[in-house]
Amino acid sequence: MQTDTLLALVEGELNERKAQDMVVLDVRGKTSFTDYMVVVTGTSNRQVKALCDYVEAKVKENGVRPLGMEGDMTSDWVLLDLGDVIVHAMTQQSREHYQLEKLWTVGGEPESLAA
Repeated sequence: MQTDTLLALVEGELNERKAQDMVVLDVRGKTSFTDYMVVVTGTSNRQVKALCDYVEAKVKENGVRPLGMEGDMTSDWVLLDLGDVIVHAMTQQSREHYQLEKLWTVGGEPESLAA
């Protein structure tokens, strides 16, 4: 599956499942392990895990085999690795603490796509 198609599938599923504050970071040229990072907030540990579970099921329906998932129902941060797209679902507290968008910032502003 083309990367843009995969990204659109991920964004669509996260929107449908009520993920909050979605940011898509374009990290091409900054790292060799992925093209995009999608960072979203869930309202609870349960929703954080469920968001990644739903995305995993949706991409599998479309012939994409995820490379892995880290985190569980008690985690405040779950990572779903789809190769060219990595999903980071986090509670608000974890998102504020780790500040992934800031980590991937160059020149003060994250290079993000409209989500």
